Amino acid sequence: MGSTFECLKRAWYVAAMSSEVEGEALFHRRILGTSVMIYRLADGTPVAMHDRCPHRFAPLHLGQREGDEIACRYHALRFDADGRCTHNPHGNGRIPDAARVRRFPLLERYGFLWIWMDDSDPDPALLPDFSPLEEGHPNAVAQTYMHMDVNYELIIDNVMDLSHIDHVHGEIITTRGQLSPVVPKVRERDTHISARWEWSQTPAMMIFAPFLPRPEDAARHYFDISWTAPANIQLSVGAGQDSDDFGDATSQYDLHTCTPEDAFKTHYFFATRRNHIVDDADYNRKKIEAMHAAFETEDGPIITAVQEEMGEAEFFSLDPVLMSNDVAPVKVRRRLRRMIVEEQAAKAAAADAA
Repeated sequence: MGSTFECLKRAWYVAAMSSEVEGEALFHRRILGTSVMIYRLADGTPVAMHDRCPHRFAPLHLGQREGDEIACRYHALRFDADGRCTHNPHGNGRIPDAARVRRFPLLERYGFLWIWMDDSDPDPALLPDFSPLEEGHPNAVAQTYMHMDVNYELIIDNVMDLSHIDHVHGEIITTRGQLSPVVPKVRERDTHISARWEWSQTPAMMIFAPFLPRPEDAARHYFDISWTAPANIQLSVGAGQDSDDFGDATSQYDLHTCTPEDAFKTHYFFATRRNHIVDDADYNRKKIEAMHAAFETEDGPIITAVQEEMGEAEFFSLDPVLMSNDVAPVKVRRRLRRMIVEEQAAKAAAADAA
């Protein structure tokens, strides 16, 4: 990567949690190096556009709403939800042809607003299916957001390789030394790279033990993680005591997804749904608090220190020592790099043809 920021462009990235964009507010966030403003129309439809007036480049989120239109705070040019200038209060009021703001396509699914930052037509089929997040009791699902001063691929590495759990995290998710020796089963498909661990421990992970038939006894566990481009990791984890195929498992379905702000800053989004005490909203709150505590005080400081040590160097240029636990994250890095190179080559060929 070096000092030049490269990422997959023909892809859907999370711009915000749905709950972050509410009412009349003009929400803003920097995504893939571009400032983006997001707001909802009167009918609730979310809209995203470049957070920059084409006149003097003032951020539009500093302006004010006039119905579904946005008036720039600096010189009061007004823009509709398609980015067209509809009002110029200066001189004879003529609206220059160039007075347009770029609009970005959005999809609202799974509790998030997903944005398409490429110039090409958006392809909804490229958004993976995370529909379990929309199933079941509303009190059994929760989302959260964190910001990290690291390259997004370091976060992908961290979630794709769970062998660090016993060395980084505390009692609540310890595997009591059982996970690290397990070599995960890695599966590659056209659109996915997955890894699965299975092991037994006594007692079960503390996040599950209270909800099992025999909390103090041994339980079989699994982690199943699956990466899809550009930076989505769906992680399922469960524990069971009476079924060899985990049919009785107490489990949760999680989504970790990263959106680069720029080369070394990342928006990190997380969603989780469980199949136990599904009506307990307070348990949701505690789960999110635990997620923040674990990442901000355990994973986060280490990943940030890794980034500081790497500087702007590309990962493989540093000749990392690779072990059995690196198979899945390394495959993801190489697949993602290949996709980026192929996308850039295709764009270059199209530009030459034009």
